[in-house]
Amino acid sequence: MPWSNQNGDGNGGWQGGGNGGNGGGRGPWGQPPSGGGGGGGQQPPDLEELIRKGQERLRDFIPGGGGGGGSVGSGAGGKGVWLVLALVVLGLLAYSSVYRVNTDEEGVVLRFGKYVYSQPPGLHFKLPYPIETVLTPQVTVVNTVDVGGNASAQFANRGARTSPALGKEGLMLTGDENIVDINFSVLWRIGDAAEFLFNVEDPRQTVKAVAESVMREVVGQATFQVLQTSGRLQAQITVQKRMQEILDGYGAGITVTEVKLQKVDPPAAVIEAFRDVQAARADQERFRNEAEAYANTVVPKARGDAEKLIQSASAYREQTVAQAQGESQRFLSIYNEYKDAKDVTRERMFLETMERVLGGMNKVLMGEGGGGVVPYLPLNQLSPGAGARTEESR
Repeated sequence: MPWSNQNGDGNGGWQGGGNGGNGGGRGPWGQPPSGGGGGGGQQPPDLEELIRKGQERLRDFIPGGGGGGGSVGSGAGGKGVWLVLALVVLGLLAYSSVYRVNTDEEGVVLRFGKYVYSQPPGLHFKLPYPIETVLTPQVTVVNTVDVGGNASAQFANRGARTSPALGKEGLMLTGDENIVDINFSVLWRIGDAAEFLFNVEDPRQTVKAVAESVMREVVGQATFQVLQTSGRLQAQITVQKRMQEILDGYGAGITVTEVKLQKVDPPAAVIEAFRDVQAARADQERFRNEAEAYANTVVPKARGDAEKLIQSASAYREQTVAQAQGESQRFLSIYNEYKDAKDVTRERMFLETMERVLGGMNKVLMGEGGGGVVPYLPLNQLSPGAGARTEESR
């Protein structure tokens, strides 16, 4: 054998020599052989004896034994042992060649540690270990990363000490130079299992860092008032889209499903002052609305009154002008008649004038010079009830 002392000078193989050698009388297992001869070197352990003892121990575990004893490779017992060992090896190889991928997983097959292909859920075959191995990450599970207050609360609940940076990660500067305390969550899942496993060392921390960076960029371009009201939804959509672009550029194999803004508040140190400012703004807005409502009531009423006066003045003007035109036409008509018959017209005008002046009076007509009473026909007494009115007037 190669480890026996074939030369008498102590320059054996594994033993290192018996006379003055450096081996110290030890065999290849680091200890002296069990049997010892004197003077000329030490003998190695008996391999046949070790194999025989191993066969005896194996027979204790095999039902029916394994046949009679003997040397390795001789007799029925040795053949049975080798057959059992071969069956065990074949079983292990077959067992390591079959694998299952669950419904929420994706199989990633590696050949000598290098990615080869991916497999969908189900039962599959591969080359036995250690030639090929399989990783099965869960690709349908939605993971959550919190940035801001929730992250600090989670670490506090676990009994961990929160660092100052963790407590301040939600403090961001807005476009109108206000500090805002933002708490938001990012929901993500594995989009490409191979990229997820090999391209990014810590996917969860990467998602958190990208989310915080993108949110700071979006908040820095918006005002505080917009983030609290109408711009909340748009900020979520923008952050999700920008995060997906950055993660795709990293080849992280991660799909961002949703971004939720849970809190957009001022820092706790100034929240009371901020509430006072908000209350003052609310009062200002209320007073402005009341003033606008009063103006909307008074102004139309004043405009209506002004329009009414304008319409009345226009009607009076039209009436006065029409009346003046009628009087002028009447005057012209009388004047034309007067030119044709001056005496008759003069007499007629006198009588008409006297009729208007004395029409409602009881009167006596006297002749010129008081010579006598001019007889007249009392036409006003011919109408029904005229006599009664005349007596009452007397």
